Amino acid sequence: MRRYLVPLLAACAAVGLAGTLYLVFYVTKLEQNLFFNQKIFYWHVPNWFMLFSMVFLCGGASIGYLVKRDPKWDDVAFAAGELAVLFGAIGLVTGSIWGKAAWGHWWIWELRLTTSLILWLTMLGYALVRRFAGPGSEPLCAGLAIFGMVNVPLVYFAVKLADKLGQASAHPKAKVVAQLDASMKGTFWLSVLTFALVCALLFLVRIDAIRDARRLRAVRERGLDAGILEP
Repeated sequence: MRRYLVPLLAACAAVGLAGTLYLVFYVTKLEQNLFFNQKIFYWHVPNWFMLFSMVFLCGGASIGYLVKRDPKWDDVAFAAGELAVLFGAIGLVTGSIWGKAAWGHWWIWELRLTTSLILWLTMLGYALVRRFAGPGSEPLCAGLAIFGMVNVPLVYFAVKLADKLGQASAHPKAKVVAQLDASMKGTFWLSVLTFALVCALLFLVRIDAIRDARRLRAVRERGLDAGILEP
């Protein structure tokens, strides 16, 4: 089953990307204020959805690892953490493009943007420590992942929190997706589904690579212990 799942996901993701691009540029009507610039919305928001889902998966798997001390949980957390960095980077870049078009600035130090950057830097730190710190770094990385998971609700509710604190926020208070035109809403949810397929595909490929690397290290250690290999 697994051998067919990756090609199937790849094919569905390719069709979804092609369909989304067609709908965005040829079917979905222009937004009245931002016109053509608004179309980056269909990539920006879904990538943040994927970031949040991968942060939660990374944090939840990290909790599982701390409780069970099972390397399989750590493999899931590692794969999800790397994908969180990827989708977060895309979200930040597309968000900056959006900000330049909507606000006239690439970046504004408001609460949602600041907490979003902190979240991404947390996951970047997780990925760097997990990759380069070597054996024994797993508990520290798990702590970073859990901190990132706790930060997600703060990012999501940052606009409402800023309003309660009397701070200005460039992001709208109303739910943008609920106010979309019917054609925009359909394109948006197709884009979310497409990026979910891409995320699932990348996760499966990455976790297989991580587990293969773990098995290879285990074989090498047994070879060293048996004297078959030299250090």
